Amino acid sequence: MQRYFVHEPFNELSELTISGENARHISKVMRMDSGDQIVVVHADTAFICQIVSVGQEVIVKQTGETIPSSEMPIKVDIACGLPKGDKLELISQKGTELGMHALIPFTAERSIVKWDEKKGEKKTERLQKIAQEAAEQSHRTHVPEISNPKSFKQLLSIVSNYDAVYIADEEDAKQENRTRFADKLKKVYDNESKSILLIFGPEGGISRNEAQSLLEAGAETMSLGPRILRAETAPLYALAAISYEFE
Repeated sequence: MQRYFVHEPFNELSELTISGENARHISKVMRMDSGDQIVVVHADTAFICQIVSVGQEVIVKQTGETIPSSEMPIKVDIACGLPKGDKLELISQKGTELGMHALIPFTAERSIVKWDEKKGEKKTERLQKIAQEAAEQSHRTHVPEISNPKSFKQLLSIVSNYDAVYIADEEDAKQENRTRFADKLKKVYDNESKSILLIFGPEGGISRNEAQSLLEAGAETMSLGPRILRAETAPLYALAAISYEFE
Protein backbone atom coordinates (compact mmCIF):
# COMPACT_ATOMS: atom_id res chain seq x y z
CA MET A 1 0.00 0.00 0.00
CA GLN A 2 1.09 3.53 -0.77
CA ARG A 3 2.37 5.40 2.28
CA TYR A 4 1.89 9.12 3.06
CA PHE A 5 3.21 11.19 5.97
CA VAL A 6 0.91 13.87 7.40
CA HIS A 7 1.19 16.48 10.14
CA GLU A 8 -2.52 17.00 10.76
CA PRO A 9 -4.20 14.77 13.39
CA PHE A 10 -7.27 12.63 12.74
CA ASN A 11 -10.58 14.10 13.92
CA GLU A 12 -12.99 12.57 16.45
CA LEU A 13 -14.49 10.41 13.68
CA SER A 14 -11.02 8.98 12.88
CA GLU A 15 -11.10 10.86 9.57
CA LEU A 16 -8.43 13.03 8.00
CA THR A 17 -8.37 15.43 5.05
CA ILE A 18 -5.23 15.14 2.91
CA SER A 19 -4.37 18.12 0.73
CA GLY A 20 -1.50 19.51 -1.32
CA GLU A 21 1.07 17.30 -3.01
CA ASN A 22 -0.07 14.13 -1.25
CA ALA A 23 -3.64 14.61 -2.48
CA ARG A 24 -2.45 15.24 -6.05
CA HIS A 25 -0.30 12.11 -5.90
CA ILE A 26 -3.21 9.99 -4.67
CA SER A 27 -5.67 11.27 -7.30
CA LYS A 28 -3.54 12.10 -10.34
CA VAL A 29 -0.52 9.80 -10.13
CA MET A 30 -1.88 6.72 -8.36
CA ARG A 31 -5.43 7.32 -9.72
CA MET A 32 -7.00 6.00 -6.54
CA ASP A 33 -10.70 6.19 -5.78
CA SER A 34 -13.03 5.83 -2.82
CA GLY A 35 -12.74 2.40 -1.25
CA ASP A 36 -9.01 2.06 -1.94
CA GLN A 37 -6.68 1.71 1.01
CA ILE A 38 -3.50 3.62 1.83
CA VAL A 39 -1.16 3.91 4.81
CA VAL A 40 -1.20 7.27 6.59
CA VAL A 41 1.65 7.96 9.02
CA HIS A 42 1.03 10.46 11.79
CA ALA A 43 3.06 10.94 14.97
CA ASP A 44 5.27 7.92 14.16
CA THR A 45 2.27 5.58 13.84
CA ALA A 46 1.23 3.95 10.54
CA PHE A 47 -2.56 3.72 10.17
CA ILE A 48 -4.25 1.67 7.46
CA CYS A 49 -6.93 3.95 6.05
CA GLN A 50 -9.74 3.68 3.51
CA ILE A 51 -10.34 6.51 1.07
CA VAL A 52 -13.78 8.09 1.58
CA SER A 53 -13.66 10.60 -1.28
CA VAL A 54 -11.21 11.92 -3.86
CA GLY A 55 -11.11 15.46 -5.25
CA GLN A 56 -8.76 18.39 -4.82
CA GLU A 57 -8.59 17.08 -1.28
CA VAL A 58 -8.71 13.43 -0.24
CA ILE A 59 -10.69 12.31 2.79
CA VAL A 60 -9.60 9.07 4.49
CA LYS A 61 -10.86 7.12 7.49
CA GLN A 62 -8.98 4.75 9.77
CA THR A 63 -9.83 1.06 9.40
CA GLY A 64 -8.74 0.37 12.97
CA GLU A 65 -5.58 -1.42 11.84
CA THR A 66 -2.02 -0.17 12.28
CA ILE A 67 1.30 -1.43 10.94
CA PRO A 68 4.14 -2.24 13.39
CA SER A 69 6.99 0.25 13.42
CA SER A 70 10.09 -0.59 11.41
CA GLU A 71 12.27 1.92 13.26
CA MET A 72 15.61 1.01 14.83
CA PRO A 73 15.50 0.38 18.59
CA ILE A 74 18.11 3.11 19.00
CA LYS A 75 18.16 6.66 17.56
CA VAL A 76 21.19 7.20 15.32
CA ASP A 77 21.94 10.76 14.22
CA ILE A 78 24.56 11.41 11.53
CA ALA A 79 26.72 14.55 11.60
CA CYS A 80 28.80 15.01 8.48
CA GLY A 81 31.18 17.73 7.40
CA LEU A 82 29.85 19.47 4.30
CA PRO A 83 30.94 17.30 1.34
CA LYS A 84 31.25 18.23 -2.32
CA GLY A 85 28.66 17.78 -5.04
CA ASP A 86 25.41 15.94 -4.39
CA LYS A 87 26.80 13.69 -1.66
CA LEU A 88 24.44 15.12 0.96
CA GLU A 89 21.54 14.02 -1.22
CA LEU A 90 22.92 10.49 -1.35
CA ILE A 91 23.42 10.41 2.44
CA SER A 92 19.91 11.80 3.00
CA GLN A 93 18.32 9.16 0.78
CA LYS A 94 20.33 6.06 1.63
CA GLY A 95 20.76 7.03 5.28
CA THR A 96 16.97 7.21 5.57
CA GLU A 97 16.60 3.77 4.00
CA LEU A 98 19.12 2.38 6.50
CA GLY A 99 17.37 3.82 9.57
CA MET A 100 19.04 7.19 10.23
CA HIS A 101 17.09 9.30 12.74
CA ALA A 102 18.45 12.75 11.77
CA LEU A 103 21.13 14.31 9.56
CA ILE A 104 23.24 17.20 10.86
CA PRO A 105 25.56 18.76 8.26
CA PHE A 106 28.30 20.96 9.71
CA THR A 107 31.03 23.22 8.41
CA ALA A 108 34.28 21.36 9.02
CA GLU A 109 37.81 22.71 8.87
CA ARG A 110 38.48 20.67 5.73
CA SER A 111 35.13 21.36 4.03
CA ILE A 112 35.80 22.74 0.56
CA VAL A 113 32.14 23.53 -0.02
CA LYS A 114 30.83 26.84 1.29
CA TRP A 115 27.13 26.85 2.14
CA ASP A 116 25.27 29.60 0.29
CA GLU A 117 22.99 31.14 2.93
CA LYS A 118 20.66 32.62 0.26
CA LYS A 119 20.08 29.25 -1.39
CA GLY A 120 20.59 27.23 1.79
CA GLU A 121 16.96 27.01 2.84
CA LYS A 122 15.91 25.63 -0.55
CA LYS A 123 18.75 23.09 -0.39
CA THR A 124 17.60 21.94 3.05
CA GLU A 125 14.00 21.70 1.82
CA ARG A 126 15.17 19.55 -1.10
CA LEU A 127 17.14 17.26 1.24
CA GLN A 128 14.09 16.99 3.51
CA LYS A 129 11.92 16.04 0.55
CA ILE A 130 14.42 13.38 -0.50
CA ALA A 131 14.36 11.98 3.04
CA GLN A 132 10.55 11.91 3.08
CA GLU A 133 10.34 10.08 -0.25
CA ALA A 134 12.92 7.57 0.98
CA ALA A 135 10.97 7.10 4.24
CA GLU A 136 7.80 6.39 2.26
CA GLN A 137 9.60 3.94 -0.02
CA SER A 138 11.29 2.07 2.84
CA HIS A 139 8.09 1.91 4.92
CA ARG A 140 9.34 3.92 7.85
CA THR A 141 7.19 5.67 10.45
CA HIS A 142 9.70 8.50 11.03
CA VAL A 143 11.10 10.98 8.51
CA PRO A 144 14.65 12.00 9.50
CA GLU A 145 15.00 15.70 10.22
CA ILE A 146 17.59 17.37 7.99
CA SER A 147 19.16 20.30 9.83
CA ASN A 148 20.52 23.47 8.34
CA PRO A 149 24.33 23.27 8.49
CA LYS A 150 25.81 24.00 11.91
CA SER A 151 29.16 25.47 12.79
CA PHE A 152 31.68 23.18 14.45
CA LYS A 153 31.13 25.08 17.69
CA GLN A 154 27.38 24.35 17.48
CA LEU A 155 28.14 20.69 16.84
CA LEU A 156 30.31 20.57 19.98
CA SER A 157 27.46 22.04 22.02
CA ILE A 158 25.08 19.14 21.24
CA VAL A 159 27.50 16.29 21.98
CA SER A 160 26.28 16.07 25.58
CA ASN A 161 22.70 15.43 24.37
CA TYR A 162 23.58 11.87 23.33
CA ASP A 163 24.22 8.66 25.25
CA ALA A 164 27.18 7.84 22.99
CA VAL A 165 29.15 9.87 20.43
CA TYR A 166 31.66 8.37 17.98
CA ILE A 167 34.04 10.02 15.53
CA ALA A 168 35.02 8.27 12.31
CA ASP A 169 38.74 9.06 12.43
CA GLU A 170 40.91 7.76 9.60
CA GLU A 171 43.97 8.04 11.84
CA ASP A 172 42.34 5.41 14.07
CA ALA A 173 41.80 3.19 11.03
CA LYS A 174 45.52 3.30 10.23
CA GLN A 175 46.52 1.90 13.62
CA GLU A 176 47.43 -1.76 13.86
CA ASN A 177 45.56 -2.24 17.15
CA ARG A 178 42.23 -0.66 16.30
CA THR A 179 39.15 -0.79 18.51
CA ARG A 180 36.58 -2.70 16.49
CA PHE A 181 33.32 -0.83 15.87
CA ALA A 182 31.45 -4.00 16.82
CA ASP A 183 33.02 -3.82 20.30
CA LYS A 184 31.90 -0.21 20.66
CA LEU A 185 28.36 -1.18 19.69
CA LYS A 186 28.28 -4.03 22.18
CA LYS A 187 29.13 -1.51 24.90
CA VAL A 188 26.27 0.72 23.72
CA TYR A 189 23.92 -2.28 23.82
CA ASP A 190 25.08 -3.30 27.30
CA ASN A 191 24.58 0.23 28.62
CA GLU A 192 21.06 0.35 27.12
CA SER A 193 21.87 3.60 25.34
CA LYS A 194 18.98 5.16 23.45
CA SER A 195 20.77 7.69 21.23
CA ILE A 196 24.00 7.74 19.26
CA LEU A 197 25.68 10.54 17.33
CA LEU A 198 28.11 9.48 14.61
CA ILE A 199 30.44 12.20 13.32
CA PHE A 200 32.10 12.04 9.91
CA GLY A 201 34.43 14.48 8.24
CA PRO A 202 34.22 15.79 4.67
CA GLU A 203 36.73 14.82 1.99
CA GLY A 204 40.04 14.81 3.84
CA GLY A 205 38.44 13.74 7.11
CA ILE A 206 38.25 15.32 10.55
CA SER A 207 41.17 17.63 11.39
CA ARG A 208 43.40 16.93 14.41
CA ASN A 209 42.07 20.05 16.17
CA GLU A 210 38.46 19.01 15.61
CA ALA A 211 39.13 15.45 16.76
CA GLN A 212 40.80 16.68 19.95
CA SER A 213 37.94 19.09 20.72
CA LEU A 214 35.37 16.33 20.23
CA LEU A 215 37.30 13.90 22.43
CA GLU A 216 37.49 16.53 25.18
CA ALA A 217 33.70 16.97 24.86
CA GLY A 218 33.16 13.27 25.55
CA ALA A 219 33.27 11.64 22.11
CA GLU A 220 35.19 8.47 21.31
CA THR A 221 36.87 7.37 18.10
CA MET A 222 35.55 4.46 16.05
CA SER A 223 37.26 2.42 13.37
CA LEU A 224 35.25 1.22 10.40
CA GLY A 225 37.99 -1.19 9.32
CA PRO A 226 41.42 -0.90 7.70
CA ARG A 227 40.18 0.69 4.47
CA ILE A 228 39.64 4.43 4.17
CA LEU A 229 36.04 5.06 3.11
CA ARG A 230 34.74 7.99 1.10
CA ALA A 231 32.81 10.76 2.87
CA GLU A 232 29.47 9.51 1.53
CA THR A 233 30.23 5.80 2.11
CA ALA A 234 31.30 5.85 5.77
CA PRO A 235 27.93 6.93 7.25
CA LEU A 236 26.10 4.23 5.28
CA TYR A 237 28.60 1.58 6.33
CA ALA A 238 28.16 2.56 9.99
CA LEU A 239 24.34 2.52 9.76
CA ALA A 240 24.42 -0.94 8.20
CA ALA A 241 26.72 -2.17 10.98
CA ILE A 242 24.38 -0.76 13.67
CA SER A 243 21.36 -2.35 11.98
CA TYR A 244 23.14 -5.70 11.96
CA GLU A 245 24.05 -5.38 15.65
CA PHE A 246 20.68 -4.20 16.94
CA GLU A 247 18.19 -5.66 14.47
